[in-house]
Order: sequence, then structure tokens, then C-alpha cells
Amino acid sequence: MVLTDKLTEARELIADSLRSKAAACFTCSFQAEDMVVLSLVREQIPNVPVLFLETGYHFADVYRYRDEMTQRYALNLVNVMPEKTVAEQESQFGLLYQSAPDRCCKLRKVEPLFRALADYEVWFTGLRRVQSPTRANLQPADVFPLPSGKILRKISPLAAWTDQEVWSFAKEYDIPLLPLYEKGYTSIGCEPCTALPMDPENLRSGRWAGRKLECGIHIAKG
Repeated sequence: MVLTDKLTEARELIADSLRSKAAACFTCSFQAEDMVVLSLVREQIPNVPVLFLETGYHFADVYRYRDEMTQRYALNLVNVMPEKTVAEQESQFGLLYQSAPDRCCKLRKVEPLFRALADYEVWFTGLRRVQSPTRANLQPADVFPLPSGKILRKISPLAAWTDQEVWSFAKEYDIPLLPLYEKGYTSIGCEPCTALPMDPENLRSGRWAGRKLECGIHIAKG
């Protein structure tokens, strides 16, 4: 399937997801695929809430790029905050990203996002199958139960897209990308837990020093 076909399918999937007029949001890490999905979703809902997980541990480049893109596209940015600041968490628990990365992700990403998602019915993501073996069976449209029992429609319009297709779209539509890609990063999360990829076939192999591949957000809690 050529990119034009995949692009048409992505646009149709987004349109179908919005026909019910349900409240929708998009979780955005400001990586390449997220910028593509953001562009496609905003074609239909320009003011879509863009949820950014403000962990306090991001690269300076990510914060700078987030602010630049927010201004460039007049984004409806929602910074999703953990209950504790970085200083409060480190004072109480030490460096959880070293001693207990699962717990750190839970406190600074998973729980804050699930609280924020409670206000929506449709959740758009930039997930793709080729990103990781843990995402190989990703469906473009799925259901996702929150811990509260609420069911969301989880939409991943780029599920079947390749890296080249993402980058080709960004180039064609003049979307600037994170400068960290130029330094060799292929998957970018919190700075303490992000390194260059150890396996060129696994884009997320530089995350968490190989100790895990997912933060826990995209694991259904039902």
C-alpha cells in the first residue's frame, strides 16, 4: 500500500472517530509520528486538546521544541502534571528512574495521564507497529479501559506506517522535527531514561537502558 492510500485511510479513520461528536484528545510527546498525527487530527478539530506529559525530566530540546510548535501552530496545549514535583519525589523516594523505573513512570506518566483521559471519550495516539515488538499487534482502532472502568476509543491512525512514510509526510508538509533525531536518537522520552538505540531494528531499544520497552501507558488496565 502506497503512502497516499495510507494517508487516505488515516484521514478516514480520524473522521469516523469524530462523527459521534465525542470529546477527543491527542497525547503528544512531540516526536515525529506525533507531529504527523497532530497535523491530521487538527485538519478536522483545530483546537484538539494536546496532552503533554510534563514529567519534569524531559530533554531541554524537547521543552524548547514543544514551545516552538505550540506557538507555530497555536496548539491547545495541556501540560499534564504529576502530583509531586521532581524535587518532592526525589526527596521522598530518591532517584526512582534508577532504582524503580516502573514506579517512576507510574507516578509521573501513567497515573497523571489516566486522570486526564477521564474527561474524554476518544484518544488519538501516534503509536506505530514498527516502533517496538510490544506494539507489533497494534490495531488502528481499539478500546481502552481506564482503571475507573471508563472505556475510551483509542485511535492510532499511523499504526501501519513505516519510518520512511512518517518522515516523508513531515518533509512534504514542512513540519520541523526534534533536533534530537539528528544526534541519533530514535525514540525520545525522559532524558535520564533515554539513550541512543542499542538495536537498530528496535526503535525503543535505547529506552530505560534496555530494562523495559513500555512505560505502562499503553497497557490496558481493565
